[in-house]
Amino acid sequence: MPHFTTALVGATGGAGTTRLAVELGATLARDGREVAILDAAFATEGLARHVSGRIDPDVTALVTDDESTAEAPTLTDGLREHPATADLAGRLELCPARAPFERMARAKTAAAARRFEDLLADAASEFDHVIVDAPPVAANQTVAAVTAADRVAVVAPASKRGVDAVQRARGRIADVGASVDAVLANRAAADQPLRSADAAIPESEAQRVEEVPASAPEPEADFAPAVARAAEVVFDAELDLEFEESRLFDVDTDELLPDALS
Repeated sequence: MPHFTTALVGATGGAGTTRLAVELGATLARDGREVAILDAAFATEGLARHVSGRIDPDVTALVTDDESTAEAPTLTDGLREHPATADLAGRLELCPARAPFERMARAKTAAAARRFEDLLADAASEFDHVIVDAPPVAANQTVAAVTAADRVAVVAPASKRGVDAVQRARGRIADVGASVDAVLANRAAADQPLRSADAAIPESEAQRVEEVPASAPEPEADFAPAVARAAEVVFDAELDLEFEESRLFDVDTDELLPDALS
């Protein structure tokens, strides 16, 4: 099984990158794979909403604490099991951010970004797949994610705003010496304008339930196959999954499949 690290980057704020990262991770874990999601969206702390209990240490502590001391926390210390893991064939672990402003600011420095790259490498050595939940390219930790990851996927709202945002994201990612491997149109309707996307994920009522991924363990008929297709595109992998009502490649392909894949 290939080991891929992927930076999932929002083309714009509110693109739904965090939730999609969890959905992709759950889908891969449903296929029996071991998946870690690292939070680089320090300011929004969105990944923290998907775990329960105290988050200590969080990802910002891992990239700011002095590594020369014996007490410095490791990746293992920062990982939290997603509640859905018990119902999945594989493993889904999250490393979320939840920090006071002072530490959050230190976590955005160039030195912390270099440690984030080390954290990503540590996760890659332990998991089959690693996803970085990254905000738009405007901070050091996002630059570290897109330059250190094996692949970069841009998440954009399936709207005219998303079309414009993808072009800006491509330019910024190129500016830091990386390239975009895939574009995901999120919350897509049949007539969505982001036709150059490599995969489209439809809007789903089930997405509004934060505790359990809509794609697993009891996947929604239309939403889950689209997430599975996106996972295959992002990770260049083949998933051995079955869906009760809709199979992996039978989700309104004439309407939802982007031009890049039609």
